Amino acid sequence: MRAMVTGGAGFIGSTLVDRLLAEGHAVDVVDDLSTGSLTHLADARSGAANDMTFHHLDIRSPGLVDLMARRPPEVVFHLAAQADVRVSVSDPVLDADINILGSLRVLEGARRAGTSKVVFAASGGTLYGDVRPSDLPARESLPHVPTSPYGVSKMAVVDYLTAYRELHNIEFCALALGNVYGPRQDPHGEAGVVAIFAGHLVAGERCTIFGDGSQTRDFVFVDDVVDALARAGQRGGGLLINVGTGVETSVLQLYETMATAAGSSQRPVHAPARAGELHRSALDPGRAAIHLGWKPWTTLADGTAAVLAATAPDTAGTKPGPKAKGRRGSGQRNRSSR
Repeated sequence: MRAMVTGGAGFIGSTLVDRLLAEGHAVDVVDDLSTGSLTHLADARSGAANDMTFHHLDIRSPGLVDLMARRPPEVVFHLAAQADVRVSVSDPVLDADINILGSLRVLEGARRAGTSKVVFAASGGTLYGDVRPSDLPARESLPHVPTSPYGVSKMAVVDYLTAYRELHNIEFCALALGNVYGPRQDPHGEAGVVAIFAGHLVAGERCTIFGDGSQTRDFVFVDDVVDALARAGQRGGGLLINVGTGVETSVLQLYETMATAAGSSQRPVHAPARAGELHRSALDPGRAAIHLGWKPWTTLADGTAAVLAATAPDTAGTKPGPKAKGRRGSGQRNRSSR
């Protein structure tokens, strides 16, 4: 299979690229490197047997459509996005420009290329908005009531995917992702709390929690998410599917788990809560089990331990292995690229 991964130099995208190459697929990676990094693709680029081509390109560029026409992918994994809720609130036009108009470029490229399927990384928490506690973990049947421009943009793309399916026979699967964390995550932006905590804990610095720490999220490990993305390339046609653990974890619980693993007894600093953030979030993964044959398997303790290990200074000449224990073939790297 020839695949294209937009946002393929990001921490989720690059882990997906590793997985696709390990399975023997040819991959075109598109990334403007505004938040991604070529270092994330070091293994993928160095593997002699890997069929990967990197394209330094913004998804808003008309050149993307031409590229896809020249190198037609069978499946597009569309992960490129403006992903910071706070940025979407302060600059909703930029958010819509990247997330909506950029996604339309991807869809037009898919139409020109005769692509059979687009797998889209949607956002679980922001898509459903403030869900009643009795409705948690949220199911896909709940109303979509995003409370941020970011959530609105993601919802709009799902609607466009539905329209392109009807008009142009391009299949899709939209995955509503929980709060994804793991090695390679950029410790900036509201989605990077695990990476931020890891950086401070490893450095012996105090961590900051915004609000009282009771706000909850559904933290799901990157290898588990990549497994769901890879499965969605062949399954789940025409569906919005949650990818989460179904478990609410408070930010304070997250901190305590990571501080214990890091051997830190420091207490966190509390700062004022951020406006516009959800208070509680968790996603029911039942539909993913039925249609993708997928379930999360990495515990929070194992996943955060992998992040701490990958963040620790390299004192022995090599970094500790960044992967948590998981299923064979689930986001593991091609042996030829190690």
